[in-house]
Amino acid sequence: MPGYQVKHENISVVGVADLHIRSLLDRQQYSDPNGEAEALGVPPASWPLFGLLWPSGQILARLMAERIVTTERILELGCGLGLASLVAHRRGADVTASDFHPLAASFLLENLRLNAMSALPFVRTGWQDDCTELGRFGLIIGSDVLYERDEAGVLPAFIERHAYAQAEVLIVDPDRGNRPHFNRHMSTLGFAFSDTRADCIHPDGSRYKGRILRYRR
Repeated sequence: MPGYQVKHENISVVGVADLHIRSLLDRQQYSDPNGEAEALGVPPASWPLFGLLWPSGQILARLMAERIVTTERILELGCGLGLASLVAHRRGADVTASDFHPLAASFLLENLRLNAMSALPFVRTGWQDDCTELGRFGLIIGSDVLYERDEAGVLPAFIERHAYAQAEVLIVDPDRGNRPHFNRHMSTLGFAFSDTRADCIHPDGSRYKGRILRYRR
């Protein structure tokens, strides 16, 4: 046994066929027998967060289902279960998923198998890493990634290292209140900012309040 419990769900995303997703059972799951996550700086309290389906991630997946993606090279930041990447991949996009968690790759691989999908590139990286193998992208996406104030601009610096000179960054944020620092750093890097409300009711009846943040240069 892996030391944690999982569940299986069919997730509806308008515009694509339902996806069969394996996720952690709940936020109480934790297993780090070899200390790999601890060595990477992932504390027990945040260990399970990668393996849950979050409302912001479902909004991002919907955006990928609506967007013409076949001509773009896409990077998903902090992908977790990679729902948005799976949707873009199913639609034929050139998409790479990335996350820092040591189990993100194995969960993504299993969800690809469950949906009879071909391999999807994944790179395990932190935002402070100099990950030259990742390359550059025209569209960088993420959901619920502004969970810290990030006054030093670590995430914007990572985006700068992996964005083309002309690029778009698309982030779904559940109104956490950490946008001002991120916006300031992105402006310094030459990105123009706009946002729209993303308030909606998900298919399961849950309400979502948040914003779709767009940065273009």
